[in-house]
Amino acid sequence: MRILRNKECMITVEQIRAARAVLKWSANELAERAGLALRTIQYLEAGEGVIEKRKSSVLAIQQVLSEAGIEFIGTPDDRPGIRIGKPKP
Repeated sequence: MRILRNKECMITVEQIRAARAVLKWSANELAERAGLALRTIQYLEAGEGVIEKRKSSVLAIQQVLSEAGIEFIGTPDDRPGIRIGKPKP
């Protein structure tokens, strides 16, 4: 498993919401899989754009969504989105 670094943490709240919707995961399920509190997911998803605080939480979310087959594409300033792939073993 590749560990994501802070500089790679450039996903948006909208990408997180979209990925969760595609996977049909509840906020609670994402929290459990990422090892975070439900309240953290709710706090992060209440915002917009790139999350400037709680980078370690965003990295945990990005990691678990990537492992589930979500590829984050674009940049926060240029057509951010997701691509659906196969879960990683």
